[in-house]
Amino acid sequence: MLQTRLQEMPAEERPREKAERHGPSTLSDAELLAIFIRTGVPGKNALLVARELLSSCGGLKGLSRCSASEIRRHGKGIGPAKSIELAAAFEIGNRLARGGQEAPRLDTPERIYEALGPEFQALRQESLRVLLLDAKLRLMRIEEITRGSVSECMVAPGEIFRHAVTHSAYAMVVLHNHPSGDPAPSQADHRATRSLAEAANLLQIRLLDHMILGSPAPGRQPYFSFREAGIL
Repeated sequence: MLQTRLQEMPAEERPREKAERHGPSTLSDAELLAIFIRTGVPGKNALLVARELLSSCGGLKGLSRCSASEIRRHGKGIGPAKSIELAAAFEIGNRLARGGQEAPRLDTPERIYEALGPEFQALRQESLRVLLLDAKLRLMRIEEITRGSVSECMVAPGEIFRHAVTHSAYAMVVLHNHPSGDPAPSQADHRATRSLAEAANLLQIRLLDHMILGSPAPGRQPYFSFREAGIL
């Protein structure tokens, strides 16, 4: 069944007209997205394309983490120009969320802990993430690789480095937490770091650090840096 074109919908139901009359805050995520998409594809108007794109990406939050190429892959009828516009719009939103500032430079363990420590300390499970950095060591994006039990969450290095290759990152930091609060590395953490270093050398990707985040306590740092310890 062919979908009605947006121009053929009643004026009060069209996203652009609704935004003009009542303000953008009254629109659904799909309606906001449809304004960016503008035109649909045969059999699907822009609103339906927007709904399918959100469903495929896991909602607006998931879509905001997608690169332009990933947006094109998930969205039928989304071409290079539209995908870049969407990715740029999300980046504007990210910068506004940071107070209008550029992405932070994450070139030291202290800066990484300052930026992400509070979030990790609130987690009850281990979260393994990769920070992708540009040539100035500014944050490009954060990818959560896995979230697992307290005892184990490491995965194969190939899954970790895939994101660095996909997004053409200059450097990367692998980061996970110890929910116990003690960031001291286990033997498994040491083995994982050796595997990461070998994979980085093979793929010629700069592994800036592997860090474990914990909680502040008297007599210890709230994080452990394999780079700072001279292991990387």
